[in-house]
Amino acid sequence: MATNLYDEAIPAFIRFLGNLKSILKKAQQHALDHKYDEAALLNDRLYPDMFPMSRQVQIACDGAKGAAARLAGVEIPKHADTETTFEELVARIDKTLAFIEGIPAAAFEGSGERQVVLAFGDWRREFTGVEFLRTWALPNFYFHITTAYGLLRHNGVPVGKMEYLA
Repeated sequence: MATNLYDEAIPAFIRFLGNLKSILKKAQQHALDHKYDEAALLNDRLYPDMFPMSRQVQIACDGAKGAAARLAGVEIPKHADTETTFEELVARIDKTLAFIEGIPAAAFEGSGERQVVLAFGDWRREFTGVEFLRTWALPNFYFHITTAYGLLRHNGVPVGKMEYLA
């Protein structure tokens, strides 16, 4: 029997992108309340060689839409990485949610056995759909959501575990 990964992928992406959206709105309000330049929160990072908080959100969105598209066998939409405000990052999450919510569950039929190839420069990796989702896509997605959450929490945004898990 062919594996359909819709139920493993799409509800998780929808839930955690929604949670991230709520966290970003709290961060925006926190910046307003404390008269912070929101760019200070958006550009924060734990170490100079890591991506800033805004890029963590972009990558989480890219991971969700890329995984959903690869598993459903549809084209991955391109989103420019030009967001410089919380409002723009929330809009990116909304675009990502609209895309993944628009893929019918039937498109995921046989997705567990579908071949997924990732290539970055000289690096190349081939997966079955189930390997891709469970060992690459979901861990990578959660990594970037968690990093964005941690950066905002580190900067005093009043969010806790329940906002992350909601």
